[in-house]
Amino acid sequence: MRVGKLLRFRITSLKRCIKQQYVPQHKPVVEDDIKRLEDFLISKPNIVVLTGAGISTESGIPDYRSEGVGLYARTNHKPIQHMEFLKSSNVRKRYWARNFVGWPSFSSKTANATHFALSRFEREMRIQSVVTQNVDRLHTKAATKNVVELHGSGYVIKCLSCDYTTDRHEFQNTLASLNSTIGNVLEMVRPDGDVEIPLDYIENFKIPDCPKCCGDLKPDIVFFGDCVPKQRLDKIAEMVYNSDGLLVLGSSLLVFSGYRMVLQTKDLKLPVAIVNIGDTRADHLADIKISAKCGDVIPKLFDFRKTGSATS
Repeated sequence: MRVGKLLRFRITSLKRCIKQQYVPQHKPVVEDDIKRLEDFLISKPNIVVLTGAGISTESGIPDYRSEGVGLYARTNHKPIQHMEFLKSSNVRKRYWARNFVGWPSFSSKTANATHFALSRFEREMRIQSVVTQNVDRLHTKAATKNVVELHGSGYVIKCLSCDYTTDRHEFQNTLASLNSTIGNVLEMVRPDGDVEIPLDYIENFKIPDCPKCCGDLKPDIVFFGDCVPKQRLDKIAEMVYNSDGLLVLGSSLLVFSGYRMVLQTKDLKLPVAIVNIGDTRADHLADIKISAKCGDVIPKLFDFRKTGSATS
């Protein structure tokens, strides 16, 4: 029994370490900051929450920009550019080959304490909605209902020429059947989560056409250089207009689609609170800025199991 318990403890500890490997260095949270944010939110049940890659690093998904642990720091891999994907069949082939190899790991990631806390806040009617810059569907996995995926989702595949869509898991099965002669894809996943794909693998990789019109297929993600659909932007603007303010979690706000929400909020003379490790583009506009890991702050808000917790 003791051996079994020790083994389970070591496995749990290993999983925790793996999930934390993409979290940047950070200082411990100051308890007064948790109380300050709780006081900020307690009278604002219509807050809109904007989440970025910083909340998903705690689920084992790396971001791009974090010093030392982000994808830019660890690899020479750069994000796909929208126009390159549209124009080049070789770029599309390389993208889908990497995506095929990485999908089992990416899609197996689970929501963390911050995702579940936001879902709890929604049930308790403490927030209005969540807008996420992430394409990982972790808010949905945590059972949050009112989520707008600002940059789309990696879980949906769409045709660039018609209205055809399909589920990414189904598409994985299609890719697997077309590329059944290719070797063990798990061997291509590096310990840091990136993939190392031989050139001949990419050259021989087969991508299906749209079964409806024979067009090219693409994940329903807003790639770099593409534009967020206007209908989605209008919906977010309306959410901000009807809100009590904005809470930004785990985003540097360097991408304008997120920073725009801060500008919209301040134009309405509404407050903005930010929780993020390190500086953000909107620190000078924030009414509250807490430099901390989201998982050290958000799950502790309105936690009535704590002694002396806030009243609702």
